Amino acid sequence: MNNNPFIGFGYLLKGMGMLLSPGLKRYLLVPILINILIFSLAGWLGYTQFNDLLDWLLPQESWLSYFRWVLWPLFAITILLVTFYTFTAVANLLAAPFNSLLAERVEFQVSGTKPPKSNEKIMAVILPAILSELRKLCYFLIRAIPLLVLFVIPGLNLLAPLLWVLFSAWFLALEYADYPMGNHRMTFPQQHKSIKKLRMTALGFGGGVTLLTLIPIINFIAMPSAVIGATLFWIEQKETLSAE
Repeated sequence: MNNNPFIGFGYLLKGMGMLLSPGLKRYLLVPILINILIFSLAGWLGYTQFNDLLDWLLPQESWLSYFRWVLWPLFAITILLVTFYTFTAVANLLAAPFNSLLAERVEFQVSGTKPPKSNEKIMAVILPAILSELRKLCYFLIRAIPLLVLFVIPGLNLLAPLLWVLFSAWFLALEYADYPMGNHRMTFPQQHKSIKKLRMTALGFGGGVTLLTLIPIINFIAMPSAVIGATLFWIEQKETLSAE
């Protein structure tokens, strides 16, 4: 059964396993450096602003204060998710052209074939990659803002963390699938339609990426691992994903 969250999570593990493969190291340097800078900044902001933000979400004078000891871990994890996901989006915007090149190299190394964009000059790849990231960012903001509003609505804010985790997993799957699928000239709407065919596999993959971004130090390799994993996802499920 191809539509399985464990299969999706497995692609991420395979991506991590390929990080040290011969021929890939030079494609990993820039994405990893960008990840180190972005996640170091995210960690610093999270450390210095965490308590103030938590007090704002769970004010002492609120009726929720009675359940603070239960809700604290839930909201703490959510703050981490929102913080690290926001910085992940920024990191991917900066690293988009390099991630596309990494996906191209992985596809050639695994399948022996190159996507159509491999014949284009590097400058012709950079602008489309950045524009694609901006389209995904718009998709993210349109859906993320209403979810964030739920955090300040009493009662509904109890559901907000779960909804955010699911949304984060889904969007990160779309985020990284764009690199191999975009190299095959698939637009974001086409990618979105295709990924929905294997929604559970995508959620398993995106959930794994979400988890990886929350682990200190390990999150430095989250981006290239996800790019490689998404490319393996595309290679193995290409027939299903590219079918009309």
